[in-house]
Amino acid sequence: MDAAVQALLPAVSEQLDSCDTPYVRDAYERLLDEPDIDEQEAKNMIAFCLADEIEAMTLENRPFDAKRYQLLLSLLPIMPEGR
Repeated sequence: MDAAVQALLPAVSEQLDSCDTPYVRDAYERLLDEPDIDEQEAKNMIAFCLADEIEAMTLENRPFDAKRYQLLLSLLPIMPEGR
């Protein structure tokens, strides 16, 4: 697994428990409804989306875009192609 995604797993766990990011919990629960996705894979997918948004922030020199992050999460389990 990509080191950046692995490093973001604690942030994903915090987002799953936070009342400020209910869309992360919604995406997680939706992914767990998929027959071939377990808890760890769902967290990895969410971390990948978070990594993609952080990379976009860096490349575009802009703040975190929660709407873009939510869009990426809404597309799961189809994974974003990245940059």
